[in-house]
Amino acid sequence: MSDDLPAEVQALLRERASARAQRDWTTADALREQLRELGWEAVDAPRGSTARPLLTSAQRGAGYADDLTLDSVLNEPASVAASLVTVADDHPDDMVRLVDGVRLHTQMIDHELLMVANAPAGGAGSLPQPGQGETMLEVRQRLGWADAVNLGLRRARGRIVVLLDTSIEPTGDFLSPLLSSFDDAKVGLAGPWGVTSADGRQFSDAPPGDVDAIEGYCLAIRREALQQVGGFDHHFRFYRNADLDLSFAVRANGWRALRTDSLPLRQHEHRAWTAHDEPERDRLSRRNFYRFLKHWGDRRDLLLHSAPRPGPAGRG
Repeated sequence: MSDDLPAEVQALLRERASARAQRDWTTADALREQLRELGWEAVDAPRGSTARPLLTSAQRGAGYADDLTLDSVLNEPASVAASLVTVADDHPDDMVRLVDGVRLHTQMIDHELLMVANAPAGGAGSLPQPGQGETMLEVRQRLGWADAVNLGLRRARGRIVVLLDTSIEPTGDFLSPLLSSFDDAKVGLAGPWGVTSADGRQFSDAPPGDVDAIEGYCLAIRREALQQVGGFDHHFRFYRNADLDLSFAVRANGWRALRTDSLPLRQHEHRAWTAHDEPERDRLSRRNFYRFLKHWGDRRDLLLHSAPRPGPAGRG
């Protein structure tokens, strides 16, 4: 258990650990719900239990972020053409590179930039400071990947909301052609990297056109589609395969996912991937993929080019 947790949370975790040791699951579940009411989610592990901040649709006074940061505006009408959302855990130079490119190449487009400072090691002060049309959303406890992204998505006011990974560097006007993809009213998702699958188990890169899923390095979503699905499933604490899950959720509501032509975006080292050694990457990726399969493994109707299913599961 971390000493950084609020005293009340630590006390509930100790009570819950005692209940679990006595196999009193009813009490343990009740204490889990008390933690959720305080804005925390119990996380059980072999070495003991701890808690992580919980991002919910109506949470206030959570202690790890101010109420304005936590308030959602997603169900309000759009007030700008595009919202660009990015999350920084650490590596502030990556955020600087992305934001510099956004500022240089989106000047003529009605947009806002939302930067989520997910408790970076150097604090929010190490990140680019927001200018006009830019907002810094700061949390004091590290959120899981999906919750951090969702915090930005929930504050977005754009007709189209664009998730940008900090490994991306804009080298030209990427936003205009990306937004034009949504001229077709049936397109709910778009981006320059997309994948397809014949069996829902093995996914591979797809050419421009309709795809099964858009990858999260640059993922644009229509506001109406985002309102329907509410964002990423918060259980995805690691990024891998969360984009598949969101894409299928959007397409299950009848929207198209469109891979665009190449956009002027340069990919650099993906820190969320290289921060882990190979066994840990594999473990986290598989856990997320099994979560995706639990949600969508039986929805072969969502595959554009369905074929007989082979044996082993995995993502190409």
